[in-house]
Amino acid sequence: MGDGFDRASNLQRLADEEFDVLVVGGGITGAGVALDAASRGLRTALIERDDFASGTSSKSSKLVHGGLRYLQNGDVRLVYEALAERQRLRKNAPHLVKILPFLIPIFSKDGLINPKVARAMGSAMWMYDLTGGARIGKIHHRLRKEQAVEYMPTLPVDRLAGAYLYYDAQADDARLTLTIARTAALEFGAAIANGCKVVGFAKDAAGRVSGATVEADGVQFGVNATAVVNAAGVWADDVRALDEGKHPDSIRPAKGIHITVPWSKVQNRIAVVVPVPKDRRSVFVVPWGGTDGEYEFTYIGTTDTDYEGSLDDPQCTSGDVEYLLRAINFSVSSEVREQDILGSWAGLRPLVKSATSGRTADLSRRHRVARSTSGMISITGGKLTTYREMAADTVDEVVKVLGRDSPRQASRHSRTKRLHLRGADGYESARASAASDATLLHLLDRYGDEGRAVLALADGDPSLRTPLVAGLPYVKAEAVYAARHEMARSVDDVLSRRTRARLLARDASAAAADEVAALLAPELGWDAREQQAQAAAYRALAEHERTSAQLPETALEAAIGS
Repeated sequence: MGDGFDRASNLQRLADEEFDVLVVGGGITGAGVALDAASRGLRTALIERDDFASGTSSKSSKLVHGGLRYLQNGDVRLVYEALAERQRLRKNAPHLVKILPFLIPIFSKDGLINPKVARAMGSAMWMYDLTGGARIGKIHHRLRKEQAVEYMPTLPVDRLAGAYLYYDAQADDARLTLTIARTAALEFGAAIANGCKVVGFAKDAAGRVSGATVEADGVQFGVNATAVVNAAGVWADDVRALDEGKHPDSIRPAKGIHITVPWSKVQNRIAVVVPVPKDRRSVFVVPWGGTDGEYEFTYIGTTDTDYEGSLDDPQCTSGDVEYLLRAINFSVSSEVREQDILGSWAGLRPLVKSATSGRTADLSRRHRVARSTSGMISITGGKLTTYREMAADTVDEVVKVLGRDSPRQASRHSRTKRLHLRGADGYESARASAASDATLLHLLDRYGDEGRAVLALADGDPSLRTPLVAGLPYVKAEAVYAARHEMARSVDDVLSRRTRARLLARDASAAAADEVAALLAPELGWDAREQQAQAAAYRALAEHERTSAQLPETALEAAIGS
């Protein structure tokens, strides 16, 4: 323990040290802010109430993309900026961000493409390439229907008139968030802790925010900081209320859900964008859980609807499931049913309220940086792909707040455009030398060069090379590594975010909860009662998720083999 990302030592640092900036929120935005600030030379702290990426940042569509539909809304600047950030991420985190081809099938009643539709789609594709899509090294192509079916054999040939092929990228959102946080801590000395909730803010005689009172493990203590950043996502208004004394009601949460099904039901060798019948939206159909066309899972999503329930418990409903099944079954010759669904996840987009009401799908994904009268800086809105730019804008505002108090050695400008994330250096060579070791290749694509350190845990205990969850690629060494080096504190942390077992196969992961708890117990100091409680708590989460969507239990082996 004690490698710089150890929770106990970081909690002690939070209580003992003085910081230039305290970041509230450990999602992709907060982690990005912490890295940007720490890499500039600012003394940086970050606290997360639950777990890193436990909110929206682990429940996205897992795409690093410009957003083709934003062009249709006329937001060319957002697409340009997002595509520029996509390129930076590919260079800074090649182990986490991978090129992914996308297919847009064109359906018609008579098998012919409407000339107006063809011109509009072709124009959109060229605009996407010219806006920055071509930076990936490939441009779009128009395909004949025979070519389209090669990428997805289940497409309904009788209604297929052709297709377009273009390129974007994919990333495991939770691992990306965690890697950014670990880079801030291990490379630049940021003090970071999860399970650490803000309960109030300290202010100086002039009414300026000067730190926070936080609670961790039932103990409250103060964190001293010259500047405070609120990066709490959909909970940003709750944090603002602690500062401003009233709830600002500036966030309009939009719920997005995804479902996971066996790849064999769809057989898409690349990502596909399919229309939703009787709606103006499309959804993504994305292969997952393999490489080079050897996939076992496909996830489908997302919805985009207003949400008024508990921010802490968004759930996939039977109506959400019906919506996505309607979309996929319109676009395949096979049939995907409720009993085929292996996993599901629901997340909330922290959209900034617009003066003009409308569908959440039409609200801008732009971000906004604002400063309260006390000096607290809030960053809201935005999207996964543009997190780095959002962070840079936020820390620019931090530098203004610090003013003359800013450390002399601190850079006034962001240094993250070319900053490699943890695990990036050495990844390519490590992968090239991994040969046919499937386990090592799997780990390198999740941890980068650190994958070898994960596998090394099995040197003294070969059982750690065996599957963490039967039927999934994760190995037991990953759970041990998560507890020792990634601040995992629960079975849920390991199965939902350090690995993505819950998203891929909810019921199979629940069946493995006792064994995972047994692996974590000696690492986290759990006695037998706590070990049982941890496993039971995870099973309850999985069951709540399944019953909220009114889904049947699904056996992974039977589903994959069908």
